[in-house]
Amino acid sequence: MTRREMISSVGVLAAARSAAGSAADEAAPLGFRIGVATYSLREFQRGLAIKMIKQLGVTEVSVKNFHLPYTATPAEITKALDEFKKAGLTIVSGGNTDMKSSDPAELRKPFEYAKACGMPMLVTAPLHENLPAIEKLAKEFDIKIAIHTHGPEDPNFPSPKVVLDAVKGMDPRMGLCLDVGHSMRTGADVVQEMVNAGPRLLDVHFKDLKDGKVKESQCDVGDGVMPVVAIFKLLQKIGYRGCVNLEYEINPDNPVPGMLHSFGYMKGVVAGLAG
Repeated sequence: MTRREMISSVGVLAAARSAAGSAADEAAPLGFRIGVATYSLREFQRGLAIKMIKQLGVTEVSVKNFHLPYTATPAEITKALDEFKKAGLTIVSGGNTDMKSSDPAELRKPFEYAKACGMPMLVTAPLHENLPAIEKLAKEFDIKIAIHTHGPEDPNFPSPKVVLDAVKGMDPRMGLCLDVGHSMRTGADVVQEMVNAGPRLLDVHFKDLKDGKVKESQCDVGDGVMPVVAIFKLLQKIGYRGCVNLEYEINPDNPVPGMLHSFGYMKGVVAGLAG
């Protein structure tokens, strides 16, 4: 089945079901869950972003500080968490969170924030030299740290291999958030890197590219060169139980049509594999 045929059949059906709110957990047959990184909705305040997520038909969210500020008071955090809960949304992580400080007091702040918000994991952008201090805090707070790959422009953690080399031998809570688009641009085989990561694979940020080397070629999932079927097959094979969070970085002022298209394709692949 070609990409076009899949989108015109199963994919579009899944997108329509998503919009109707009837596809809350279609990823369950493969073990992992499909969610959304709220960075995708960065141009919208939390209330509207939550309404848009409900339209998308997913229930797991990785929350960016735009929608739950680091500076929020306890009362404001309680209010925000209540809004997510009433919408039927589960916060699975927070971030991406910059953690480049060498000051122990500054490094504690994201952990205190995550604990107050009930986040079991932080998606982070740290430095190599402060990883031991972050590891110590991950143990203290019992919060997972998923280091995000940011592609060839990132001098610290551009690719999955760099992350995995850095956390080798560390506490199991220290691991990888594999951004498939940014990682592909480094020349990485994203399917093989998931195999290499094993239990260190804590989170997946999903996007697609028309050109696997060009950041500006990002497109709706299913319209590019990302090996979606191979990735989902591999995640099923290795027993991945985390989230595959769509991080939609294009069309920021009107992202929902493209996000629905992307989720439709992703859920269509899931339905095909499960069948």
